[in-house]
Amino acid sequence: MRILFMGTPDFAVASLRRLVEDGHEICGVFTQPDKPKNRGHKLLPTPVKEYALSQNLPVYQPEKMRDGTALAIVQELAPELIVVAAYGRILPVDILEAPKYGSINVHASILPKYRGAAPINWAILNDEPETGVSIMYMAQALDAGDVLRVARTPIGPEEDLPSLWNRLAELGAQALSETIPTLADGTAVRTPQDETQMTYAPMLSKELSPIDWSRSARAIDCQVRGLQPWPCAAAELAGTSFKIYRTAPGAPCTQAPGTILSAGKQGIEVACGDGMSLFVTELQAQGGKRMSAAAYLLGHPISL
Repeated sequence: MRILFMGTPDFAVASLRRLVEDGHEICGVFTQPDKPKNRGHKLLPTPVKEYALSQNLPVYQPEKMRDGTALAIVQELAPELIVVAAYGRILPVDILEAPKYGSINVHASILPKYRGAAPINWAILNDEPETGVSIMYMAQALDAGDVLRVARTPIGPEEDLPSLWNRLAELGAQALSETIPTLADGTAVRTPQDETQMTYAPMLSKELSPIDWSRSARAIDCQVRGLQPWPCAAAELAGTSFKIYRTAPGAPCTQAPGTILSAGKQGIEVACGDGMSLFVTELQAQGGKRMSAAAYLLGHPISL
């Protein structure tokens, strides 16, 4: 099939790679404009752009989607299908409806749960037992189109965002590969979403970072795993501010939430609100490097 692909981060690269490997004709690739590296002057290409150029695919980076420029490119490319995966732009209806087979999206949740920008993060933050990828038709409303295929996977009890992100990228690529032939031969089944089951996965912000030790140990662990690599969970321990990257279950305790119970080879043990403790095992002090808590304590012992 003649396909126009739209995507930006490494999550989308897996789907584009699979389309290339499946032998589809990729007539063009839309991706976000290059962004400055570390506030400098050097511009960094998106992961999708890097892969597309490595495959000699034509790349387009329109600044706006509604001024007619992007539509003109789409009309010139004349794709039979538009495939979107984490593009990061809202597409106007005239673009969505331009191809013969319409436009489909690789969305990293089991729709209608977790529509929006950060579905993988929120599935971990909310301690969901499973998540997945939905291949859906795109509609005007956000992530509200009919679903064509769902692939499910359990979330490991210790799985963090980077790990689940990579697994869902590959799961989405596989589901996409299985869906496109059904569009071509007319066997695709469209399932409308149940609006009563809809939940939203808003963009992340630094307001989510501070750890509230009065919450349960499990809830804090989910916060740590779900906010990587940005904005990261954060806490002040013994007067020092840290980003917290990894925690481990502790033991029953009776001390007030936030009390440091021990600090040694296992990490920094902190009392939580459910009568359990939690070990901080990997952290980064402000201005320092990411390291194990045990290594940090060798140079910065905490007196109890």
